[in-house]
Amino acid sequence: MRTARPSHPTRRGLLAMGGAVGLGAVLAACGDSDGKDGGSGGSRSADAGPWSFKDDRGKTVEAKSVPKNIVAFTGVAAALHDYGVEVKAVFGPTKTKDGKADVQAGDLDVSKVEILGNVWGEFNVEKYAALGPELLVTAMWEKDALWYVPDQSKDKILKLAPSVALWAARTTIPKAIQRHEDLAASLGADLKAKAVTDAKARFEKAAARLRAAAKSKPNIKVLIGSASQDLFYVTLAETAADTLYFQELGVGFVEPKVNSAGFFEELSWENVDKYQADVIMMDNRSSALQPGALTSKPTWTQLPAVKAGQVIPRTAEPVFSYDKCAPILEDLAKAIEDAKKAV
Repeated sequence: MRTARPSHPTRRGLLAMGGAVGLGAVLAACGDSDGKDGGSGGSRSADAGPWSFKDDRGKTVEAKSVPKNIVAFTGVAAALHDYGVEVKAVFGPTKTKDGKADVQAGDLDVSKVEILGNVWGEFNVEKYAALGPELLVTAMWEKDALWYVPDQSKDKILKLAPSVALWAARTTIPKAIQRHEDLAASLGADLKAKAVTDAKARFEKAAARLRAAAKSKPNIKVLIGSASQDLFYVTLAETAADTLYFQELGVGFVEPKVNSAGFFEELSWENVDKYQADVIMMDNRSSALQPGALTSKPTWTQLPAVKAGQVIPRTAEPVFSYDKCAPILEDLAKAIEDAKKAV
């Protein structure tokens, strides 16, 4: 568990923790879920001249010219990178303890990008100011809450440059990708580039494959899990962009009795067998315990899906580009195609 977390974490803090990671999209069923109020409203090229973009808060951000000096949350930076838009610095999980790229970094060259903060609550305001930022971009799990921008320093941070927030909740993978494309295009990306169109075609093929797999095995039940040392968290599928989309494609999920926040249920390891599933998707972020670290927990090893070898990674915070999301769909499709009834 991260030492930077408060002893009594806020709801936003819970979302960043291994147990709740990416699960705070509880608001997925609330408010505007299609992002239509967040049309790009901006320039589609990087030519000189006025620039504007309407983000998912409904705020229109304006500049005299297309921003070049961009700072972004790591996952958003990774998505922009896939569309050819590079950022000056990042904040959020970027490097693991051994110096390798975090799963949220995508194809970013983490040795060349400035890292302003690598864990929850960490953001070097002085370094940020020295960069002369023209735009800050991040994700949004709750309305108007900027992901990984610390509450204690956000006022200082937001005075230094305009900010854009894009939903990571209240949405599905395709809608989130579209919004990231809208932003990338406004910053000069070529959405007709072969790499982009090829990735989109692969994504669409993968979506069709997953739909077919789910239809062919309607009795396969999937559990969405995340592990910490003391607790196991079971997520409600409709509360996250990835699993809501999988559900729309026909995948059947375990439905936990969520807590008062509404997005997951905490189970002690003694009660981890409360729900039986044929396949378990485990949060793959560095903040969560991975399956290999759970072999000492007898209740884990006795779960039907574990005994059947049907535990797969879950990308709880996808990089919202077609290039990064297509493999997610392919991997789940294969898991369901190969799955045997375990319960």
